[in-house]
Amino acid sequence: MKTEILTHLNDPRQLEKLYRSNKAPFKREFSALYPELKGNALADFWYERLYYDTDDINWGSSRELALVIMGALVAGFIAKIPIIFHLDEAFFYPRNIGFIFLPILTAYFAWKNNLHTRLIVVIGAVMLLSLFYINVLPASTQSDTLLLACIHLPLLLWVLLGAAFTGNNLTDHNRRLDYLKYNGDLIVMTTLILIAGGIMTALTINLFLLIGLRIEQLYFAYFGIFGLAAAPIVGTYLIQTNPQLVNKVSPVIAKIFSPLVLVMLVIYLFAIIYSGKDPYNDREFLLIFNLLLIGVMAIIFFSVAESAATAGNAMATWVLFLLAAVTIVVNGIALSAILFRIAEWGITPNRLAVLGSNILMLLNLLFITVLLFRSQTKKYALADVGRSIALFLPVYGIWAMIVVFLFPLLFNFK
Repeated sequence: MKTEILTHLNDPRQLEKLYRSNKAPFKREFSALYPELKGNALADFWYERLYYDTDDINWGSSRELALVIMGALVAGFIAKIPIIFHLDEAFFYPRNIGFIFLPILTAYFAWKNNLHTRLIVVIGAVMLLSLFYINVLPASTQSDTLLLACIHLPLLLWVLLGAAFTGNNLTDHNRRLDYLKYNGDLIVMTTLILIAGGIMTALTINLFLLIGLRIEQLYFAYFGIFGLAAAPIVGTYLIQTNPQLVNKVSPVIAKIFSPLVLVMLVIYLFAIIYSGKDPYNDREFLLIFNLLLIGVMAIIFFSVAESAATAGNAMATWVLFLLAAVTIVVNGIALSAILFRIAEWGITPNRLAVLGSNILMLLNLLFITVLLFRSQTKKYALADVGRSIALFLPVYGIWAMIVVFLFPLLFNFK
């Protein structure tokens, strides 16, 4: 992209084509080039165009808006399939929760990025195979492999969404990093939409209650479920058309929560020693411990992505380094507890799945921690730390595929 921008710097028509074909990479590469182009009239114009700060909301083209509305309605319809077709909700939702909105977002980014037909076919085939496979697995409330498949399937769909977001060049680490940043922005935007929707819901129900009408069951059956299904789709559209809505909020959240989580984690480790809790023999505590680990890993990923995108300061990088180091300790405790349980009671699907996940997270954490330290000694750029995280994302997708497709077969659907 850099070469194309420089080649067509004095060709306004071609620059406009480059921008419209892939806006985010164009903006990123142009920003890197601008310091040496400053003074060129066309380059100055593009800089003002790309960074003009406006409070106006851009609703995009009418075609794109129509597609998003259609996608939101489809998501709501999928969410209501058990009610419409009288299916068992306990069977449908655990297996298909990820299919409510993730394939729709994948189709949206495939359309926006003009994905090659071959890539669309591969992503679509994996999704259809996953949909068929998860729904033909034997129904059982005692099957650990079924539960593991249901848990890991959304992760696989999330990785496929990342492939569509990245575009035709799947090895573009900057786009993978943009995908992590998009996820953080989407969490912020979706949360705001849900809060606003919750306030509207409370007002609507209580206003009708004042005139003696109880509409909560009707409201949640139609408006509520459609709103929940549509929230991430609408949130994505708003982020894509109005990046200024959250691009100043997300870095602030990352900077605030990283040190808070670090302090909480250190206190929690000491509290574990004081309380006498034992992850080696307490299965429920070990489960909660691993959920904590996943949450902290997500915060590290999000914070590094934000810091890399905004050229974070030295203090923020030290906080991330310490947070990653403390998380390695947490991961080490969890990993040793899992190995202890395997040595004592043998291998089960749950233990093997958690063992594999913890080993992957530990390797990733070690890689991140070393690079964060090197970035502080000026031997490594912070942006390269972010790209190292992006490099590891497909590995999680491969592990998710193993758990979803192979575990039920290896353990005879038990």
